[in-house]
Amino acid sequence: MSSISSRLLLFLCVLCAASWVAPARADIVLAAKRITVAGVDLQNVQARVTPGTPAGTLQLTLQADKADIPGLGWRRVGLDLDGTLQRDPQLRWMFDGSTKVTGAPGRALDHALLALVMDTTSNTLQIDLEQGKTQVNAALPLDQTTHAQISLKQLPAAWLQGLLGSVWSGHVTGGRLDAELALDVRDHGIQSSGDFTLAGIGFDTPAGTLAGQGLAGRGRLGIDTTGGAARIDFDGNLHDGQLLLGTIFAKLPAHPVQLALTAEADHGAVALSRLRVNDPGAMQIDGSLAFDARGHLQKLHLTRFHAAFPVAYQRYGQAWLNTLGLQNLHIDGQIDGHLDLAADGLRSFAFRTDGLDMADGAGRLGVGNLRGGLDWSAQGERPATTLAWDNLKVYHLANGAAVSHWQSRGGSLALQQPLTMSVLGGQLRLGSLDWRPAAAKGQRLSTSLAVTGVDMAAFSKAMGWPQFPGTLAGAIPSLHWVDDRIELDGGLSVSVFGGFIDITGMTLQQPFGVNPVLTGNVSLKQLDLAAFTSVFDFGSITGRMDGHINNLRLVDWTPVAFQASLLAGGGGRISQRAVNNLTTVGGGGIAGGLQGAVLKLFKNFSYKRIGLNCTLQANVCQMGGLDSSPDGYTIVEGSGLPHLEVIGHQTRVDWPTLVRRLKAAVEGSGPEIR
Repeated sequence: MSSISSRLLLFLCVLCAASWVAPARADIVLAAKRITVAGVDLQNVQARVTPGTPAGTLQLTLQADKADIPGLGWRRVGLDLDGTLQRDPQLRWMFDGSTKVTGAPGRALDHALLALVMDTTSNTLQIDLEQGKTQVNAALPLDQTTHAQISLKQLPAAWLQGLLGSVWSGHVTGGRLDAELALDVRDHGIQSSGDFTLAGIGFDTPAGTLAGQGLAGRGRLGIDTTGGAARIDFDGNLHDGQLLLGTIFAKLPAHPVQLALTAEADHGAVALSRLRVNDPGAMQIDGSLAFDARGHLQKLHLTRFHAAFPVAYQRYGQAWLNTLGLQNLHIDGQIDGHLDLAADGLRSFAFRTDGLDMADGAGRLGVGNLRGGLDWSAQGERPATTLAWDNLKVYHLANGAAVSHWQSRGGSLALQQPLTMSVLGGQLRLGSLDWRPAAAKGQRLSTSLAVTGVDMAAFSKAMGWPQFPGTLAGAIPSLHWVDDRIELDGGLSVSVFGGFIDITGMTLQQPFGVNPVLTGNVSLKQLDLAAFTSVFDFGSITGRMDGHINNLRLVDWTPVAFQASLLAGGGGRISQRAVNNLTTVGGGGIAGGLQGAVLKLFKNFSYKRIGLNCTLQANVCQMGGLDSSPDGYTIVEGSGLPHLEVIGHQTRVDWPTLVRRLKAAVEGSGPEIR
């Protein structure tokens, strides 16, 4: 920066030297439409040289309405110089004064003190600028003013915005730097190198995917803009502050993190062909990466990756894993590997660990003592690997220890032999599994599995349900992960309450997202109502129940739509409490000719049929029963004496209201009618 300004000052000194031979009291005034000298273009220039005080000095002023300094990226700034010029006994030109630049980035040099010494004997020009705490000192040879040695102290980083903006779309938001630099100005750019110290540096980009705040550090920097794209070489360290690189958000520690990189910036795009990071006790990486002009990641190639947890997660991985739906992780251990990610997707990855423990905060996913690794490539074949664990938790379901064997061929990572795990007193067997990590669309994963002997009481406890007796068993001959959706062929059959619950046509969308969506159909066959109602404390009902829940849709495990129909068509007995609960759930009353006072004399009744339907849509349940009439719908059809009928009168019930009634019924408190 200063070498370019010095050329303008050199021009002014030559002007003053010419005026030195003029009459002692004469003023010299120069006006010009445009002056171009040594990389500085001035428009509407006015210069004046007058005799100064004390005698033997000259007073120099210069004003330019518009000044362009391409080397700094400054366009159409205003420039004012005012000071005293004299020659000392060694015949050196001495200038002391001030400069004011208007419109420069960061208010650069808007009220700076300027001192200049030009020594033709030693062929040097020394320039000193001072503005507040900021000092700029430059020395350059008079016969090669395109080269300068520059010292910067407490320079606001925003002053460099014009220079950076010529090769980068980002914006400097704060901070200061010290530096000792060599600068060469060429016809098509600049070359500079030297040592620097950063404090409180901040920056961002239009896309918001590259940003930094409060960064500090030191090292050696090289910049070359003469080849079209700007090349930057950095070897040093950073500490403190935050750094955003795409989806990776780093919280840098107080101790130095070693950083080495070679980058090229061209029309807003940034490519780091060399990247090395060493944060002792947390993370080490070697590789390269690239972003396009919009800040989108185009390449991430890590030839070596080592992470030590939990520190690596806390400093570097938390924000990225949050975008994958893995939030509030508890993770401990170490992992090594490599990764090759291009704009069109994954090309290869591998990892290995000697022991890793991980669990997400929601309890949906966890693994204990994970050891071994995986090795996958989109092309060719990779060596076989083994991955083992002591325990595995998926959606609150605890699975036992297992050892799995894998191999990558033709872009597919496949299980080499069936895998069996214990789960809640039973077994889960994966017959096959084929995963295509590079598949951005279409089928990503296919597998077949079978479940046998799972304890339903333990399963319902893990899911936070009332503890049902019975066992869970079934087979899924084919499960596919297509796009962001898991699809199941076949089904699961639950042997419970002396009957069966069959689940078919199930899909799970965004399984690890914030709001997973589950769909499917449920069939109920010959459930023993006595066992069922005893679990829910609903009141006693005997008999067998059939039914279905079709077109079931749950969002974040909460029902938003279904068509349900429940029927106990073989008759049985029903208690007074169960009658009351069915009455209030259906928003109805008791009919059949008997007064309520008489019914209270009986503890239970015979019934012929019980039926209840609910179609949930738009948070409203359309209610129905065995039949319908203008007065309502029949829920319970009595048999014998005393003859009982329960009639539902509310055909449309808000879903939250219905849930409250059911919850109150099974908890033993009288459900309210609204």
